[in-house]
Amino acid sequence: MSSQEPRLHVDAAKAVLTGAWVLSEMQPVLAGLQAALAEAGDGGRAWDLSEVSRLDSAAAILLWRTWQGRWPEKLLISDVHRSSIERVAHLPDISLAVSPTPFRLRSLLRTLGARAWSNLHGILVVFGQLLLDLAYLARHPRDFPFREFSANVYKAGAQALPVTALVGFLIGITISYLSALQLKSFGADLFIVNILGISIIRELGPVLVAVLVAGRSGSAMTAQIGVMRVTEEIDALSTMGVSRSIRVVLPKILGLTVAMPLLVLWTSAVALFGGMVAAMMQLDLSLIYFLENLPRAVPVANLLIGLAKGLVFGYIIALGACHFGLRVKPNTESLSSRTTSSVVTSITMVILVDAVFAVLTRQIGLPQL
Repeated sequence: MSSQEPRLHVDAAKAVLTGAWVLSEMQPVLAGLQAALAEAGDGGRAWDLSEVSRLDSAAAILLWRTWQGRWPEKLLISDVHRSSIERVAHLPDISLAVSPTPFRLRSLLRTLGARAWSNLHGILVVFGQLLLDLAYLARHPRDFPFREFSANVYKAGAQALPVTALVGFLIGITISYLSALQLKSFGADLFIVNILGISIIRELGPVLVAVLVAGRSGSAMTAQIGVMRVTEEIDALSTMGVSRSIRVVLPKILGLTVAMPLLVLWTSAVALFGGMVAAMMQLDLSLIYFLENLPRAVPVANLLIGLAKGLVFGYIIALGACHFGLRVKPNTESLSSRTTSSVVTSITMVILVDAVFAVLTRQIGLPQL
């Protein structure tokens, strides 16, 4: 038995502690010590801690709880160890046992409602500040951040061209291949132009680009603003008298709003090309036939609806990304959680807004049979 091992000797009148009462020494025999302390705490015994060589905060907390938050009437202890227990005595009482909270639907709904309202309020604040900044820039056009705006258009638009083209091309091939298998069995090969045109230009193109941009550019915007919050660059801008909304938020929102319709047009064109290639291989339809019949099968209103969706989707993604970026707290855990919330919220809002578009434009752009 080690001479430093904490030991407790209890008799009818006194409890004597010896050895080193520190966490490293107590841990192997912690269960036995707790049981012995619980037994010694009953009966109003005198406590002798004069033979204790070391006593840390963990042992002080253990003794203070054994004494039920009161000093024993008879206590023999050195001044150093007394000061350690006094520090614990002045701490708020924190119980180690956490009682399970019963599940209540009302409290859950209240929590979800509070979070939803907090995010909605924050987004409205960013939107209102954006309007004020636009009004200011209309009166002072020389203050417009052209360099930041062009940089965001390049990052969110030009640099996203390869990945959107690749995904669009593969989606076009997939849809054309699966549709061709069904149409061929009914002898309706020529309707592949209608299916590809309507589905890609009106629906899949904008939604596909929005999901890719939300995961790529939206998360990058949130992370960039969040890092500026962590490193206090946002506060430094305010200290220097530079508007954070004009220099940081506004260029990102306007840049992505401008770039999204162009990305939608690009991705839809590449997806249609992929569909043409698959149709030519599966149904022996020439590219010339496909291009000649596409304008007749798909009215131009569908293209305008797709571009309008891209414009709205880009604005929603950028607005949400800036909102969650500004709410990042100065720690890495908050940065990761806010970035995740930004992507999930943006994709959810894109799907909801697309459903609203589908309802409002259900009588527009459909070919007359």
